[in-house]
Amino acid sequence: MKTSTFLNFLFLLIYKHKSKHIAISLISILIVFLISSVLFISSSIQKEVFNTLDAQSDFVVQKMNSGKIVNTPNFWIDDFRNINGIENIQQRVYGQYFFEPSQKYFTIIGVDLFEESTNKKIKELLKILNIQEFLEKDSMIIGNGVNEVFKKFHYFEDYSFKLQNRELKKVSIFKALPKDTNIIANDLIIMDISLAKEILNIGEDESTDIVLNVPNELEQSNIKIELILKHLDIRVIQKSDIKKAYENLYNYKGGIFLILFIIVMITFVLILFQRYTMISSSDKKEIGILRAVGWSIKDVIKLKIFETFIIAFISFLIGIIIAYIFVFFLNAPILSNIFLGFKNLENSVSFIPNIDFSTITTLFLFFVIPFISAVLIPTWKIAVIEPSESMK
Repeated sequence: MKTSTFLNFLFLLIYKHKSKHIAISLISILIVFLISSVLFISSSIQKEVFNTLDAQSDFVVQKMNSGKIVNTPNFWIDDFRNINGIENIQQRVYGQYFFEPSQKYFTIIGVDLFEESTNKKIKELLKILNIQEFLEKDSMIIGNGVNEVFKKFHYFEDYSFKLQNRELKKVSIFKALPKDTNIIANDLIIMDISLAKEILNIGEDESTDIVLNVPNELEQSNIKIELILKHLDIRVIQKSDIKKAYENLYNYKGGIFLILFIIVMITFVLILFQRYTMISSSDKKEIGILRAVGWSIKDVIKLKIFETFIIAFISFLIGIIIAYIFVFFLNAPILSNIFLGFKNLENSVSFIPNIDFSTITTLFLFFVIPFISAVLIPTWKIAVIEPSESMK
């Protein structure tokens, strides 16, 4: 059979059966759209989070008291500095501040602007900063989410933080961070480290925790043990452990949708199988005529496979395109809250494309193979029947 004749007949057949394919295509597009949107959101957030983690220090050291994290004394820095292999050891100050008017929490980060080893990501956020102007008075840089809340309650120029002793500390709003930093900085308030300590009620000789780097990865396990042996009331967190925790979190959320996708696909395939098992008399006659004019069973099955594959491929492609627009142009309204959370500040993020084509290929195979199988079996059952029986 000539290829051109086969293709002409194939597309004529698809056009003839267009009404039959529309409903199946719409359901297919919806299924692909949902699972692709989840994969796009998950991969985009993971990329941003892991880029942020890569800029973090190798170890975080915290002081524990009766199983609770308490402020860490700064003299520990001198204790740890004597361990060979440790670099860039410094204090870190951060904590949550409860904003009573909206019943929301902000995350305050104290930054030592003159510290060379300040976190790379924080340095990137502070590129907009004129240090001299920033330090002229108590100032802060706020995330987009914090900025929206402040505007809502008419705090346009400054805000007075309530201290532990019930006094008020007035801090000027220096600048708001751009929206493209929302994934990591939506609820952040960045200020000088001394000011942050005052607001968070942390002593001058204390910090939230201590961070340090170990350039030689082969030494990290040994240094972790040495750190633990320095003090009894200590907890050491390695960057790799934090990465694993985030991976498990997003894999868990993505896994739930994957399970739902598999369940929906199985249901969809069963519906398809039932639909094509109940082949109409016109479809049987069509196959019978093809067999009568000389088509082999192989040709008939090939025709149906190609017909089904084209419908499945087009549906898959449309679903992927719609998902891409939904996530990376419309920023996935509603669906993004499942991954970002929405109990605290509303986060209007801009997702950065990070597409794993191997995952898309796997998704395509999971979608197309059952799709074709559900059509192939009933078609084969009809094709093996004598043409005269099929046309009755």
